[in-house]
Amino acid sequence: MQTPAVASFEDQKRVMNLSLGAAVLLLGAKVTAAAVTGSSAVYSDAAESVVHLLAVAFAAWALRLAHKPADETHHFGHDKVAFLSAGFEGAMIAAAAILILYEAVRQFVFGVSISHIGFGAVVTAAAAALNLVLGLSLVRIGKKNNSPLIRANGMHVLTDVWSSVAVLVALALIHCTGWLWWDPIAAVIASLNILRVGFKLIRESLAGLLDEADPKVERAICELLDREVDQRGLSYHNFRHRHSGRTHWVEFHLVFDDDLTVGQAHEAATEIEASVADLLKPDGRVISHLEPKSAEHHEERWEER
Repeated sequence: MQTPAVASFEDQKRVMNLSLGAAVLLLGAKVTAAAVTGSSAVYSDAAESVVHLLAVAFAAWALRLAHKPADETHHFGHDKVAFLSAGFEGAMIAAAAILILYEAVRQFVFGVSISHIGFGAVVTAAAAALNLVLGLSLVRIGKKNNSPLIRANGMHVLTDVWSSVAVLVALALIHCTGWLWWDPIAAVIASLNILRVGFKLIRESLAGLLDEADPKVERAICELLDREVDQRGLSYHNFRHRHSGRTHWVEFHLVFDDDLTVGQAHEAATEIEASVADLLKPDGRVISHLEPKSAEHHEERWEER
């Protein structure tokens, strides 16, 4: 049993193309601002945008591959590439943080030189506003469509917002106090926050690639199964669940009285599968195995099958 497909791919592709276009536009603006101001914090913001552009380009390719249907060599589809993309995005975020730290240390060693603070502040503020709207939209769409790829891209965009905020704070403090060392200090603070987000995405990516179960989703499925089998006087065991990036896969064994016909058992199993698939919209795949009580295997282990 599977959930009827929802035509969300076009929406996801549209928002990813928008993210790619925004990344190109903002990269040009930030590189210009960095060249004009000479600010370490502005430079770090631009460096993060370079890495972000590479990550978005990879994510755009991965999105198309993730929605490629199953074929003779990929029986379960290609949607696990979403976790690979999220991990790549996390690695790129971490790389950007290291670049920012390097530039901040260089400023500490060789001194700070900044000019045209007003221009840098205007460009950075405009970039932060655009990225905030885009990042929140990407995270919302990613959650709505169960897409770690879109969500990771949104989180990356939001890290860009944080780095831009750090730049604005540094430039404001320099303007008010005249103390130039606020610039590398802000760059270090921004880089540490960006590094945290990068490692979080890498951890989530590895969890997805290793089929780590989502406790909330698993609890919701088990609560539904408990209600469904109780209503029919049945039981179940050998439950397992995984999320492959776009699709929820669920398997379990249903135990029926021996005197039921195959047709009756199949009808009940189909109804239970449909209820679980409906819970896992927009893309849930549910498989049940029918067992008579006389042949029930409570202690069967998946790895021994």
